[in-house]
Amino acid sequence: MSEKPISYRAKSISSFVLGALLLVNPVTGLASLEASKPEAQGVSSEKLQRLSELSQQYVDEGRVAGIVNLVVRNGEVIHYEATGNRGADNPSPMQVDDLFRIYSMTKPITAVAAMQLYEQGKFQLTDPVTKFVPELKDLKVLDASGEFVPAGREMTMHQLLMHTTGMSYGFAAATDAVDQRYAMADLWASKDLDELAARIGKLPLKFHPGDRWHYSVAVDITGIVVQRLSGQPFDEYLEEHIFAPLGMTDTFFEVPESERERFVPNHFLNPETGALTNTKYAPPPFSYRDGVAMIDYFDVSLFSGGGGLVSTAMDYAKFSEMMRRGGSFNGARILGPKTVAFMTKNHLAEDSMLDSWGEKPTDDIGRPGFGFGLGFGVVTDSTAISIMGSDGEYNWGGAAGTVFWIDPVEELVVISMIQLMQSPWPLRSDVKVAVYQALTDTYE
Repeated sequence: MSEKPISYRAKSISSFVLGALLLVNPVTGLASLEASKPEAQGVSSEKLQRLSELSQQYVDEGRVAGIVNLVVRNGEVIHYEATGNRGADNPSPMQVDDLFRIYSMTKPITAVAAMQLYEQGKFQLTDPVTKFVPELKDLKVLDASGEFVPAGREMTMHQLLMHTTGMSYGFAAATDAVDQRYAMADLWASKDLDELAARIGKLPLKFHPGDRWHYSVAVDITGIVVQRLSGQPFDEYLEEHIFAPLGMTDTFFEVPESERERFVPNHFLNPETGALTNTKYAPPPFSYRDGVAMIDYFDVSLFSGGGGLVSTAMDYAKFSEMMRRGGSFNGARILGPKTVAFMTKNHLAEDSMLDSWGEKPTDDIGRPGFGFGLGFGVVTDSTAISIMGSDGEYNWGGAAGTVFWIDPVEELVVISMIQLMQSPWPLRSDVKVAVYQALTDTYE
């Protein structure tokens, strides 16, 4: 089949109709991702309907307002579907090209940007972070006795990309002394990345760098490093070196006015009623408020490498396919294949002390079968995690429930997009079963 530029604008494009659509609707630009009938890629159309049924179940039970799922095998789209509505208070149907807050799915993109500079010799992983971010000099560790003690070692770039720096996010402010200080620092009111670095530089560490894994603002610091080493504003660097080459035309820190109709609402589960509720009616920390530079995505000056991007399922599939193909997509070489392989290995020692807090993907880190690479969670033993999949899968997710994974064994990329803060639903597990049970050919 020859490559054809395609645009998916319909509400729902299921695995049954993708092949036919390719014949009758070859309109504008899908940048090197073709559609294919599932059977041509070793997948049963009939069994893949389970993914459609699962999505409808999530909507019918009030778990989510809407959901977009995208499945790519062997580099070809075999399922791309929107189900439900854009919001609990927005009855318009969800569209496959709607825009989602991807929050921490920004992190793998930032890690790729950093590793581009690593390939250019701009830094070594053993370099101290303070070589590029001097605001972090003389950090102290707040130990168990409540004393501030000097950090036992320099924080390195490797630790920055692995979340083993000792920094935090502030999610446990109600119970943790370091996180209390993070919350009081109001980091996301920083006007730009330089101010963010200055604020973080005044905060204590939870532990000595390298001691264990803990989810943190480390990837925001990575974004600062990218900005300073490249000499470009971070947002402009991503656009020039990742988004434009990959054809990611719907990925932004700031949503253009012309695209705001596609920007779906975010939600939380009302603790009193259990109902999906727009976050504009939510209490902190999910409510909109003045002074937070990235919260509305309409007037952004703080370009958060840890959680600031808005994107579509298709754009993120392009990024994921680039990784699956060893760093190249759409005729553009983003990273070398050896770099991709290095990033997607587990970099944590077997005896690492691990803890986590934040988005649901972090709940996996520290469990048997899971590890962490440079910007990605990594499945080290698929049998130990009690979820169907493959050893060597790498993945992550976002605070509003978005998930993705890349399975290099089965040559799969899967993206699932919802907008629900602190989602209690096992979306990744449910979608994995629905996808893997539909395979008729396995490459394992």
